[in-house]
Amino acid sequence: IELYKQEYNFTAVVPISATKKNNLEILLNEIENNLEEGPAYYDIEEYTDQTTRQLVEEIIREKALKLLQDEVPHGIYIETEKVKYRKTKQKEEIYDIEATIYCLRESHKGIIIGKGGNMLKKIGTYAREDLENMLRNKSKFESLGKSKRRLA
Repeated sequence: IELYKQEYNFTAVVPISATKKNNLEILLNEIENNLEEGPAYYDIEEYTDQTTRQLVEEIIREKALKLLQDEVPHGIYIETEKVKYRKTKQKEEIYDIEATIYCLRESHKGIIIGKGGNMLKKIGTYAREDLENMLRNKSKFESLGKSKRRLA
């Protein structure tokens, strides 16, 4: 550290240990103190530049991979076909979602669906929980898939 301090004119030198979490707060404070304020590229209320469809796909994919980690490799693709906002007869706000899970291998199809559709139901349930938090409304999967090499 002393050698580099002599060679370069650093604004600050903060020795850290990420594994021991030493001086991380000091480092973050130094970074924040030395950042210049710039233009706001996004509305302060926006936390991502992804569309709702893309977020739905990522959440479903995350849940599928988490539940299938030992059985199915990352060879799945999610396509959101419909995300429709509506109010029920009871004036409850809800999103109707249709998505398809594609897999690379025919042998993975049965694993993803599970016995009696249980795995698919689990994926849908866990994804729905996250989606309801994200969308701040109830979500209903009208369909999580169709035929061919598609999976729900």
